[in-house]
Amino acid sequence: MASIIECRYMKTEVTIQYGNTPPAWSPCPINPDWILEKNPVARIEHLSSSADGTASSYYWECTAGRFNWYYSFDETLHVLEGSVLLKFRDGTSHQVSAGDTVFFPAGSAAEWTVDKYIRKLAFCRTPLPSVLISVRSILRWFKRLGVRGNGKRAGQGMFPTQ
Repeated sequence: MASIIECRYMKTEVTIQYGNTPPAWSPCPINPDWILEKNPVARIEHLSSSADGTASSYYWECTAGRFNWYYSFDETLHVLEGSVLLKFRDGTSHQVSAGDTVFFPAGSAAEWTVDKYIRKLAFCRTPLPSVLISVRSILRWFKRLGVRGNGKRAGQGMFPTQ
């Protein structure tokens, strides 16, 4: 990342990072037990992580091959280059190519067939335990009432809360 902007929000220091440097790829070998055909070579670049460690974003790319992938976290991916044929547990298949977006919930799996190459932008999130989801719902209820922890009314965010 090339530049850093610091700002204050609710008595917390935060840093906004941005940049346009080329990816600094690291090897990201696919679990050998998951590989079904060829020898796919994968690389990754970590882009960001949330302060609480539950969310992160990555560039990921892979050469030709066929392999299974098991998701232990939620992943939303957006294909930047190339394509992949995804085969799901129910037997259905879907060709995904540049411009397409796919969501894999934690616990899902897919068989990936990469004919030539694929590059994706991945947003990964570790799901919260149900007790924390309940606490978050209560806090969001208070937020909808329009009161922040500092006693001031909350402003409208960029994205709606669910």
